[in-house]
Amino acid sequence: MEDNNLLTQVKARAQEWLDGDYDEQTKEEVRKMMKEDPESLIDAFYKNLEFGTGGLRGIMGAGTNRMNIYTVGMATQGLANYMKKQFAGRDQIKVVVSHDCRNNSRLFAETTAGIFTGNGFEVYLFEDLRPTPELSFAIRHLHCQSGVMITASHNPKEYNGYKAYWEDGAQVIPPHDKNIIKEVSKIKDINEVRFNGPKEKITLIGEEVDEAYLAKVTSLSLSPKAVKKHHDLKIVYTPIHGTGVKLVPAALERYGFTNIIHVPEQDVNDGNFPTVVSPNPEEHAALEMALNKADETNAELVMASDPDGDRLGIAVRDSNGKMMLLNGNQTATLLTYYLLTRWHELGKITGKEYIIKTIVTTDLLGDIAKHFGVNHYEVLTGFKWIADMIRRKEGKEVFIGGGEESYGFMVGDFVRDKDAVSTAVMVAETAAWGKDQGKTLLDMLKEIYIQFGFYKEDLLNIVKKGKSGAEEIQAMMDRFRHNYPETINGANVMLIHDYLKQQTIDLISDLRYHITLPQSNVLQFITHDGSKVSMRPSGTEPKIKFYFSVKGKLEKPEDFDRVNNELAEKIEGIKKDLKLI
Repeated sequence: MEDNNLLTQVKARAQEWLDGDYDEQTKEEVRKMMKEDPESLIDAFYKNLEFGTGGLRGIMGAGTNRMNIYTVGMATQGLANYMKKQFAGRDQIKVVVSHDCRNNSRLFAETTAGIFTGNGFEVYLFEDLRPTPELSFAIRHLHCQSGVMITASHNPKEYNGYKAYWEDGAQVIPPHDKNIIKEVSKIKDINEVRFNGPKEKITLIGEEVDEAYLAKVTSLSLSPKAVKKHHDLKIVYTPIHGTGVKLVPAALERYGFTNIIHVPEQDVNDGNFPTVVSPNPEEHAALEMALNKADETNAELVMASDPDGDRLGIAVRDSNGKMMLLNGNQTATLLTYYLLTRWHELGKITGKEYIIKTIVTTDLLGDIAKHFGVNHYEVLTGFKWIADMIRRKEGKEVFIGGGEESYGFMVGDFVRDKDAVSTAVMVAETAAWGKDQGKTLLDMLKEIYIQFGFYKEDLLNIVKKGKSGAEEIQAMMDRFRHNYPETINGANVMLIHDYLKQQTIDLISDLRYHITLPQSNVLQFITHDGSKVSMRPSGTEPKIKFYFSVKGKLEKPEDFDRVNNELAEKIEGIKKDLKLI
């Protein structure tokens, strides 16, 4: 009966689109779903797209739960209405809009720009695709009150998305995100959306902002002598068909690196991502062509950015000369260690500096920060929370860098989102600095593990699509929340962090402690042997994520493979004990 009621409600919502002022192509798509595919119809209309950790994101197509010019239009009109209230005292509200390489991205960007001008805003629109971090930079550079990036990040090709930014260059957080949704929900008819505003209010931007952004990126350099000495370091770089194609090589060259090796087939901007199954640098398959190119050219380093140029995956040579992919935690570890070491050597650490990591990112970053006398702060998952902390600390402490396990890192505060461009040049500089001491990046990582302990992390994604999938994911969270394990893989659970209840339970003392971070549907279990299991529903994809962290002792570099395998087995034991595999 419930399914029948839902289908009835969905058909009523779909009929509104058939009766409304929508284009004929959209209506035909709706008619086809109504006649032939009730399951797709339900998924397309059972809810509205909502802002999550990454803004608005969904599969492209007709429907309230799909990315199309109408959902983009209503989101933009809602954002515009909210901005009019927030910036009522300003003579002119300014917005910057950018987009990635995905199908329909330019259409959605131009649609967004047209609606903003229809609301009387002054709009800067990038002349062509640009990376997300440059959009973040441009907001403050151009003194705008907001910005929109059309992208679905590293999602598969059928997706697109809409990231909304505030005047500090960061993605919107509460209360702004919820209030924007409230404004969107007030719009009952697409005729309320002010499509097709005056084009003369749109200013195309490009090279001038590129130059300003690249100048900031190159100012980050801490070891120019090492770069000059090892300028011919062989680096394979691929944008995986995305926005990094122009700015990453340009930034590396300005830093002084002269041996950048391309993967020509993947330099082509294409929203269908023809050379990969998924344009996600977290996945080995996405880097396969770059890895092959590295073997052909005997390159020392491989780097790959995702379609919107904010995440970076890297691969390095192992002790046998084979390319080895590093995960996001390992990259963040190397960068944090390098940054703090060089800041220390250059006499720049005064006690007021800090780094930031998310609650699911390796605790090794905190250990490194403590060693160098640098503060470290933990925030919820998502770079918008890192940016929020930077905003809170502005003028009081100095931000050095910060990152998260999902291949995102940021150096300096001129961008307020993860940045594959600045990360790429800093990874290359770290490699040159290490090479100057006769060390590879893997050698450096092993030394870090010997000094601070061998932290190993893993991630398990369980995909559950559609309405039923969302319900299954919530049921899994409820099960662990209400029936939490007392032991995990033979180790007693000592602490439970429930970020939804904003409460820590100490199972040893049976005391409760308040968590000061904002509410979030995240659970963490900490065991007496230092293992940590975290779980949360993804804010941007139909999946639940399980994060695993274990710690061992590495006494000498030669033991790396053995200890690594032992820790991997321990993680597999945890997964089996929790009945996740």
